[in-house]
Amino acid sequence: MFHPPHRRFALAAGVVLAVALAAPPTRADALYDRCIDESDGSNAGWGACGSEYVKRADTALNATWKRVHGAAEGRTKADLLTAQRAWIAYKEVACAFYANGDWGREGEVLQFPACLGAVIEARTAELEGYGAFFEGR
Repeated sequence: MFHPPHRRFALAAGVVLAVALAAPPTRADALYDRCIDESDGSNAGWGACGSEYVKRADTALNATWKRVHGAAEGRTKADLLTAQRAWIAYKEVACAFYANGDWGREGEVLQFPACLGAVIEARTAELEGYGAFFEGR
């Protein structure tokens, strides 16, 4: 079934959000888990763990983006850039509710980075799929 581009984006964004919200809210990757377990249990310690996790996820995303966007050609390259810009706008608000104060300080230092990292990792996986498609052509 064909869906117009704006509807496909909305469907993809919904899937990414569902994946992010289905992930355990306070566990992200093995390094994050270890950091949390070894932290002093303070909000500052947990915040540092979350910041490092998001930084790792962002680094992986950026490397994947460079590879995949570099492999794209023609209109696909332009469309991929448009989609990435829309995704960045989505990423900026996808988990913001955890950091709005309603969820307390733990929402800010535990749930927010775990959610944001999961959103970034989902996009990285999506881009990896595009890369596999481009390489297979």
